[in-house]
Amino acid sequence: MTGTPIDNVIRRLRFEHGEMTQQALADACGITRQTVIALEAGRYAPSLELAFRIAHAFGVGVDDVFQWKR
Repeated sequence: MTGTPIDNVIRRLRFEHGEMTQQALADACGITRQTVIALEAGRYAPSLELAFRIAHAFGVGVDDVFQWKR
């Protein structure tokens, strides 16, 4: 199995929020740009805390950013 069972719309949300850069999101969440890249590519599932940080950066709920693939 490749990737994670978690989908996300981080890339879309970044562009909907003033074309936010990966670095700006990383800075807002206290993570590296490489982590944002891995999240967007579906190669990394965030911790619950990080999921909340990302959602907060966009002003939305966690389930607006992440979806579990069943």
